[in-house]
Amino acid sequence: QVQLVESGGGLVQAGGSLRLSCAASGSISRINAMAWYRQTPGKQRDLVAIITSGGSTNYADSVKGRFTISRDNAKNMVYLQMNSLKPDDTAAYYCTVTYYRTTDSSRLYDYWGQGTQVTVSS
Repeated sequence: QVQLVESGGGLVQAGGSLRLSCAASGSISRINAMAWYRQTPGKQRDLVAIITSGGSTNYADSVKGRFTISRDNAKNMVYLQMNSLKPDDTAAYYCTVTYYRTTDSSRLYDYWGQGTQVTVSS
């Protein structure tokens, strides 16, 4: 069993900041990539930012320069610092990890969190 617990969402005014956190626990041997996606009602879930086990990052064009993804490998945590928030950033934000299980190191698995709502008011 794997658990992903997200926190840090909420309501913020445009121009403000929020920091999302995601803690992974359970039958995890090693985490590969960690990422944040977001989704609004009726639309597909889109990648916001991803960070590899080596620390390489990639961002959606719409958040470059405003959002920063980071991770703490010792704690199995990933963060998303969101600055200069815009109403268009309003969405449910989901944490996801790809990982090796303690019981099966032959392949990667992925797991998704339950999501945390971010609402940016104009």
